Amino acid sequence: MIGICASLEEARWGAWQELAVLLPHVYTLGVQRAGGIALMLPPDEHAVRDPDELLALIDGLILAGGRDIGPAAYGAQPHASTADPCPERDLFELSLTRRAVERDLPVLGICRGCQLLNVALGGSLEQHLPDVLGHEEHSPAPDVFSDHDVRLAPGSRAARAAGEVHHTVKSHHHQGLGRLGEGLEAVGWAEPDGIVEAVERSDRRFAVGMLFHPEEDPESPVLASFVAHARAARDEREVPA
Repeated sequence: MIGICASLEEARWGAWQELAVLLPHVYTLGVQRAGGIALMLPPDEHAVRDPDELLALIDGLILAGGRDIGPAAYGAQPHASTADPCPERDLFELSLTRRAVERDLPVLGICRGCQLLNVALGGSLEQHLPDVLGHEEHSPAPDVFSDHDVRLAPGSRAARAAGEVHHTVKSHHHQGLGRLGEGLEAVGWAEPDGIVEAVERSDRRFAVGMLFHPEEDPESPVLASFVAHARAARDEREVPA
C-alpha cells in the first residue's frame, strides 16, 4: 500500500471548474506496474496533528512533485520567482514526512518531494537556481522536461534503485537544495553543473530524495525498487515475534 501525496489545484473537467485533488497518472501507474496499490493522499488537517493514524495504513510514502514549498517553512523570505505555496499541502506533507522518517517507513521524494524531505529534516532551499547557475537548463519552459546527465554515488540507495551510476534523467525544477537536512547526505549530482540531484538517509531503510523525475521514464526501475522496499518492510513487520 503506497501513499502518494497529491496536490490541491483549480482544475476544469466537463462543465466544472473547482478545487481538485490532483496527481499525475504516471505516479499511480508506476506503483501499480510494480505490484503495489496506489493511494492518493490529499492534505488532511487531522494528519497534521496526528500523522501516525494515516501512516499505519500504508507501507511506503511517495512525496510527489508540485508547486514551490512556502519559504517560511525553512525560515526564508520569498524570492520574486517563488510561486505562491499551498499551505495546507505543505503542513500536511511536512508532518507526514518527519514522522515517516522517525518510524523508518520507506519514503521516496521526487522533485518537490525531494525538496520537501530536505526541509522536513531542517534543511533549506535555493529558491531560484538560475541565479546560482546562470542558466535555466533544469527548467527550460513551463511544460517541458530537460534531459541531462546525473552521477549517483556508487553503492548508495539511490544508485541501487536507479540501477546505474551514470544516466540521463528528466528534470523540471527551478529550485534546488541548500543546507542539507539532519542526517541527509548528497548522493547524486547533475552533470556538468554539479548541483545536488539526490539525497538520502543511510541510517534508514529507504529515505531517498531525487530532484529529477524517474516516474516520467518508463524504463526507470526506481518506482519498482521503492515498492519492493515497502513490501519488504511490510513483510518484516508482519513476521510473528
